[in-house]
Amino acid sequence: MQVRHTNFRYKIFFLVLVLALINYIDRGALSYSGEFIINEYGLDKPSWGNVLGFFGYGYMFGALFGGMLADKFGPKKVWLVAGIAWSVFEILTAYAGNIGLMFMGGSVLAGFGVMRILFGLAEGPAYSVINKTISNWAAPKERGFVVSMGLLSTPLGALLTAPVAVFLLSWTQSWRITFIVLGVAGIVALFFLMRSMTDYPHQNSKVSEQELEIIGDIATTYYEEDRHLKWWHFFKSPTLIFNTVGYFAFNYVNFLLLTWTPKYLQDTFGYNLSSLWYMGMIPWIGACVTILLGGKISDFLFKKTGSLRIARGYFSAILLFLTTLSFLSVNFATSAAMVIAIITVGNALNSFANTVYWTVVIDTAPASKVGTFSGIMHFLGNIASVLAPTLTGYLVWASGYNAMFMAAGVVTCIGMFCMLAVKPGKL
Repeated sequence: MQVRHTNFRYKIFFLVLVLALINYIDRGALSYSGEFIINEYGLDKPSWGNVLGFFGYGYMFGALFGGMLADKFGPKKVWLVAGIAWSVFEILTAYAGNIGLMFMGGSVLAGFGVMRILFGLAEGPAYSVINKTISNWAAPKERGFVVSMGLLSTPLGALLTAPVAVFLLSWTQSWRITFIVLGVAGIVALFFLMRSMTDYPHQNSKVSEQELEIIGDIATTYYEEDRHLKWWHFFKSPTLIFNTVGYFAFNYVNFLLLTWTPKYLQDTFGYNLSSLWYMGMIPWIGACVTILLGGKISDFLFKKTGSLRIARGYFSAILLFLTTLSFLSVNFATSAAMVIAIITVGNALNSFANTVYWTVVIDTAPASKVGTFSGIMHFLGNIASVLAPTLTGYLVWASGYNAMFMAAGVVTCIGMFCMLAVKPGKL
């Protein structure tokens, strides 16, 4: 006899979170392998910035098309294809430099470029598909918090990247074996998700009628929504455009810290690999808490005020303002402890609002276009995944690390003004 559950959706959310965590650790491991790779291939800072930035070129397009494919084929199929692909390219990254030397005119950068772009392309769909999965499975009253659960993989993945990557690098004494182990872990996590997941709760034999009533009749609303909207209607919505700029600002800080924090700590304060496992964790500790609180507080504000603009737009604008102040103040710090403390606070404030950007899409877009519109936002917002590491390489080379934090403050300030103009629910 088949056992039916009243909270089975939370198992799906948990398995998605685990896979998303591995997704994030996979992309961050390269930063902790920096000293090994730079020394092996003789790369300078601009070249290393390019290596870190290659991921973003593929990631943007994976994010764009991943959301569209999730709307067309359902999130389960996209999870399957993307999960296998990114795990394979994670493994192949171990040989990227040598592939470039042997088959791409002796260019290490070309080898890393091809592998990291393909890896980014495969990882790109993840967060758009998370949003589509949540749109299909979460009850409306819990969306803000459930989105924050999915997005917890961003700071928690970054936090865990430090000890996981440093442990594997120290234990194996090989950055290549580290990438192989992480690739295999992704395939294992994907297997468990595929065993339990369906595109919609009403398709799953383990979901009870009671739980379906809690979630709502997704199967009916999906077909009743306006399905004649095209992808380009995204660009006719000021709310979605301004929200995307806010998300870009969040992502700029996120990728800046993910890619350059290890090298910054090594160059500025002389930390070695054995110290990075915990020093690299610290900037992400607060973010793991605030990203969950952000969804709860945003939902609370909406419940109390009845205004999505206050709960989403104004709330995130205040947080971006405080993030701006934090990063502009880093250059005035007088000790390593003070710098790390300010970065930690700034990152926590930045992550506080991450839930908002994705929830605004669910609040505003028809259900049949949540995946597509999430993908477009993800694509445009993740221009920062290229710009932040690449631009930082040149800024650090030309002006030192102070310029890195100034640029972050300027970007988040622009995002703040844009979020003040967001009107969720108005397409």
